Amino acid sequence: MPKPIRINRHGAHDIAIEWDNGQTIAYPSRFLRLNCPCAQCEDEVTGKRIVHDSMLPILTYPTKIEHVGRYAIQIFWSDSHSTGLYTWEKLWELADKIDDWKGSIKLPKHSLQ
Repeated sequence: MPKPIRINRHGAHDIAIEWDNGQTIAYPSRFLRLNCPCAQCEDEVTGKRIVHDSMLPILTYPTKIEHVGRYAIQIFWSDSHSTGLYTWEKLWELADKIDDWKGSIKLPKHSLQ
C-alpha cells in the first residue's frame, strides 16, 4: 500500500494527498466527513454509517489537519467534529470510492448545472 508524501489543501475546502506511488488524489471535504471512521459516525460492531448527508451542514470543511504518528491524520471539521482518525489505509481505500460518490450526488432542481 502506498504512503502519503504530501498532504495539502485542494481548492478552498478539499484535501489533496500525494502518494509515494506518484498518484495525487483530491478528496472532497464532504466525502471525507461523511466517511469519518470514528464510533460516533460508524457503528463499531456492524460498520453501518450513523452519520448521513442530511445530518451535516451544507458547507462542512476541515479547519485543521494534524498528523497522528506515522499512520494517520486527524481532521478538525467546521461542524466541531474531530474524533475520527483517517489512517493511510482508510484514505487509500476511500480514493476508489470518490467517483461513485460524486455520481450519486443529487442536485436540487433549482441549482445551476
